[in-house]
Amino acid sequence: MDIKGRLAVGALKLVGKLPLHWSRRLGWLFGQVAVLSRSESLRVSRINLGLCYPAMDEARRERLARASVVHTAMTGCEVATIWHQPWSRSEDLIVRVRNQQLLSEGMETGRGVLVLMPHIGNWEIFGMYLATLGSSTALYAPPKIAALDPIIRAGREATGVHMVPTNVHGVRSLLKALKSGHIVMVLPDQEPDLGGDFAPFFGKPALTMTLAHNLLQRTGCRCVFGFGKRVEGGFELVFLPAEQAIYSAEQKVSLAAMNRGVEACIAEAPAQYQWEYKRFRKQPEGKSRIYRKQ
Repeated sequence: MDIKGRLAVGALKLVGKLPLHWSRRLGWLFGQVAVLSRSESLRVSRINLGLCYPAMDEARRERLARASVVHTAMTGCEVATIWHQPWSRSEDLIVRVRNQQLLSEGMETGRGVLVLMPHIGNWEIFGMYLATLGSSTALYAPPKIAALDPIIRAGREATGVHMVPTNVHGVRSLLKALKSGHIVMVLPDQEPDLGGDFAPFFGKPALTMTLAHNLLQRTGCRCVFGFGKRVEGGFELVFLPAEQAIYSAEQKVSLAAMNRGVEACIAEAPAQYQWEYKRFRKQPEGKSRIYRKQ
């Protein structure tokens, strides 16, 4: 293990020993440093918010950008705590669950449920909770720092999540899981590794994964959205319905509906969305200068 790997593992284990309220405070501190140092995260968040909320008052957008950077840092520290402690203690941090009947109703069909989990709040505890409700499968890409891989795997697998690679073999596993009536988790708001097309996201073209559309068409499964919202004392896990249009055989109609579903989730907690991600990096015209530094 190289020095970078040792430092990363050491930091994760150290933060992991903290209770949630202290890991949140530490994350808040890291977030403030990122804001005050005019980090790349803040710069990209400002650009994305300007694109997605052009009519919003500039001062309000700035507050939202700063809050988002802080929340993202808090998520990183929270995850260390959640992965380190027994699930029984992490489960106690779930203050309430909203609209879980959406998942239950989907499971009752016997055709499986595709849960789309945008990067809002703490998606790790949401995914771990899902695995306690039924057999669950999710795509997994090993981290750039290889030394963190066993820690991340152990944390995510603590409640029984079955992780599969982000390749054709992994997709086959997702199809098999859905056809068996299980839960499949997919993060819908990143540039796709397994095929994509452009669809509106806050009215702007964004390269959007086609994986969810393909899974829905090939299995006839149900679809819901979900995320873990940060609240006082822990988390509120929220399920939201997907539009009927997401089941459309027409790919562009389905992708647009999926992005609107992500937007609906963001509306629940806009400051907790990971606005630092370069969602508009690729554009249909081939221009990739949206995030270019002036």
